[in-house]
Amino acid sequence: MPITSRAATPVDTHGQLRVCGTKLCDRHGTPVQLRGMSTHGTQWYAQCLTDASLDALAHDWRADVLRVSTYVQEGGYETDPAHFTALADRLIRQASDRGLYVIVDWHMLEPGDPMANLDRARTFFTDIASRHKDRVNVLYEIANEPSGVSWSRIKDYAERIIPVVRAADPDAPVLVGTRAWSSFGVSEGADESEVVNNPVDASNIMYTFHFYAASHRDEYLAALSRAADRIPVFVTEFGTQNYAGEDADDFPMARRYLDLMARKQISWVNWNFSDDHRSGAVFQPGTCAGDGPWSGTASLKPAGVWIRDRIRTPDGARGA
Repeated sequence: MPITSRAATPVDTHGQLRVCGTKLCDRHGTPVQLRGMSTHGTQWYAQCLTDASLDALAHDWRADVLRVSTYVQEGGYETDPAHFTALADRLIRQASDRGLYVIVDWHMLEPGDPMANLDRARTFFTDIASRHKDRVNVLYEIANEPSGVSWSRIKDYAERIIPVVRAADPDAPVLVGTRAWSSFGVSEGADESEVVNNPVDASNIMYTFHFYAASHRDEYLAALSRAADRIPVFVTEFGTQNYAGEDADDFPMARRYLDLMARKQISWVNWNFSDDHRSGAVFQPGTCAGDGPWSGTASLKPAGVWIRDRIRTPDGARGA
């Protein structure tokens, strides 16, 4: 069921999450559907992540989860590991103080082979998991969007990094990226069967799927639907635009995805909580420099108005 109570925070209500069958479940073993937002790359848009903006996300947007995206390349973690680890740590603490769940996103993108950053990932996840091992609200996304590599290689990477997380935090769910930009291989001519038939050798894990509604049409929607009946799936990134998070919104197609995810209790996170000029960033340019306003819709682009309403709608059933 979607999380609807605001008398208590999502974490107060549901506590430590775990994977049960194909679902994400709370401490009572009840399936839950988390809904929330992803940051943009923290090397670019940390100014959008303030006490006031996160208050709005928790209390006005009524989100359940914040995905903290630490890019590895593109001016991110590799340039200053201590700084970006401290920044992720700060954001985890701020979100936790507001009763939100937090996805620690290791945002590897280029190169698409997660093994290229294996040693960095070991260092980062050892540090972050050690700092937050006593929290019940942290999930670890260990490879954002693998591409150009086989599922077997991604699986090998996951089976090396999951024990790193579990050594410090044995109870946290771990989210594993799938082939072809977390499309279950669809963007490279495959489908979810490669994961279903050769799953990662670990418990309490979920597989990630990403979509952008204007680019990823029925073939992708069908793969998500089939996969969710066989394996645990978490949609850790999606947009209502094209695959670059740009241009026109396709709200009807996005609505089809959200309806499916509501029916199958698939948790989701939208890209992204920033004021980047692209249509997929929810705030109008200049909002972050001007420190808001964060609540309401005055500062939001059309996609921001739409996704805020989707997060605030308890039954997930309101039309586009």
